[in-house]
Amino acid sequence: MRDRISQADPDERRLMLPNRIIPRYRLLLQYDIRLDMYEPYYEYVIKDFVPTLQGMGLYMVAVWHTVYGDYPERQVEFVTESLETLHEVLQSERWEALETRLKSYTLRYQRRIVRYRNGFQF
Repeated sequence: MRDRISQADPDERRLMLPNRIIPRYRLLLQYDIRLDMYEPYYEYVIKDFVPTLQGMGLYMVAVWHTVYGDYPERQVEFVTESLETLHEVLQSERWEALETRLKSYTLRYQRRIVRYRNGFQF
């Protein structure tokens, strides 16, 4: 009996297997989730936002939740090997649509690009 991954076609298998990259840049998204939008927010992020970004070459590595201080409650981190890839994504119409929809679920939205280093980055 073959497992689900070995039965998948090559394109599908590529999306299901973890990618091995050497992260060089990190995209930090920080925001508060609107109280009236928790359910649609989670559905959007899980079913559309994250899979689409992974298909574009950005890989989610962490999600942080802040419960103390005057900081955005959520920080989501994506990594990539190439600054060029990151700029191509952020200049695309697809990203513009993804980000606009994400903003509709959030408050105090901020976006930053930093050089990757191990550990938490703010």
